[in-house]
Amino acid sequence: MFGKLLFLFIAIPLIEISLLIKLGSAIGFWPTIFIQVGTGILGASLARLQGFFVWQKIAREMQVGRVPTDDMLSGVLILIAGVVLMTPGLITDFFGFALLVPASRNGFKRWMQGQFERRLDQGSRPYPREY
Repeated sequence: MFGKLLFLFIAIPLIEISLLIKLGSAIGFWPTIFIQVGTGILGASLARLQGFFVWQKIAREMQVGRVPTDDMLSGVLILIAGVVLMTPGLITDFFGFALLVPASRNGFKRWMQGQFERRLDQGSRPYPREY
């Protein structure tokens, strides 16, 4: 777990910075800034719109007495997409837009459901009990 967090908080930003430097030297400083600001605005708008639709779907499911687990997972993934799209970088933008596309989001949902099921089958807990 520590290795994953180390990668997430150190390696990804370093890779992002180097990519932005390369992009800036290839197309210029201001176009690179406009791309970053544009993807942030577009990503936040798309995440807000899709989040609204998922919120409505969750409300409809609850009104008829069903637990909207699939839609709740979609909502979490859309929230993650919005957060990573507002952070500067090309890799995070790609990942964020991938989470906003329903087809690829469904792939992430299946993967997450598999992880949840695997943990349940193993009987593991995310945090050990302390007595």
